[in-house]
Amino acid sequence: MTDAQTNNQVNAEDLEDKVDLMLQKTGCQDLHYKVQECIAETQDWRKCQEVVKEFRNCMSGYMEEQRNKYLTK
Repeated sequence: MTDAQTNNQVNAEDLEDKVDLMLQKTGCQDLHYKVQECIAETQDWRKCQEVVKEFRNCMSGYMEEQRNKYLTK
C-alpha cells in the first residue's frame, strides 16, 4: 500500500467517525442506517421515500431544536 492510499484510508475512516458522531448527536442515526439499508437492498432510492421522509423529519426536528436553543439564549 502506498503512502497516498494509507492517507486516503485514514481520511475516509476519520470522516466516517465524524459522520457517526454527528448522527449520534441528532438522535437520527438509526433512521440513517435504515435509509442506507433500503437503498442497498432495492438499489433505487426512489423506493425508499418513506424512510427518507422519516429521516428528513428527524433531522428537521433536530435542527429546529438547535435553532430554538440558540435563539432563546
